Amino acid sequence: MNFWEYLSSRHQQLLTDAFQHASAVFQCMVIATVLGVLIGVLTYRSGWAGGLAVTSTSMVLTIPSLALIGLLIPLVGLGVAPTVITLTLYGLLPIVRNAIVGLRGVDPSLVDAAKGIGMSRPARLLRVELPLAWPPILTGIRVSTQMLMGIAAIAAYASGPGLGNEIFRGIASLGSANAINQVLAGTLGIVVLALLFDAAYVLIGRLTIPRGIRA
Repeated sequence: MNFWEYLSSRHQQLLTDAFQHASAVFQCMVIATVLGVLIGVLTYRSGWAGGLAVTSTSMVLTIPSLALIGLLIPLVGLGVAPTVITLTLYGLLPIVRNAIVGLRGVDPSLVDAAKGIGMSRPARLLRVELPLAWPPILTGIRVSTQMLMGIAAIAAYASGPGLGNEIFRGIASLGSANAINQVLAGTLGIVVLALLFDAAYVLIGRLTIPRGIRA
């Protein structure tokens, strides 16, 4: 059976795995974005607090993803839980770092002007600072998503959802007729999903970032 025949015979399962993979990454990115921006908002005004936030989240990336999942299995079991925790932790660094950089890069005169017309601190943050910091934050989200697309495949080790199961099945059956087809199908599926997500972020950027800021 060649690769195209394999895709034709397994397309339903591959589509299901692809949907689960995309869903897991999307949901974890939502959680990571909320946490990352919140951490950035709480720490960007202080040099040491911002440095601590970036250092703490960067330390997660020094832990091999397979090792982190293995450490989580005795604590939370197999399946979705270790997948969500691992992907969320790995997705934090680019978002936290870019949120801090973006918020610190807002022109102080604009913040002072907003303060001068009577805006409260939360209003200045929501209506002035965060919108101006959105372009670097979106860049951080894009970087995190690309990382998580690959890391999510490792979650199959803990019976997690997604295309990693196809890859692991192929690796486990190396030498069989469809082993290479399984690995190739899972890998190409992840690449396609990563490209689709990135295209969606480009569209979001065009819709949410004013042309003057993009320039």
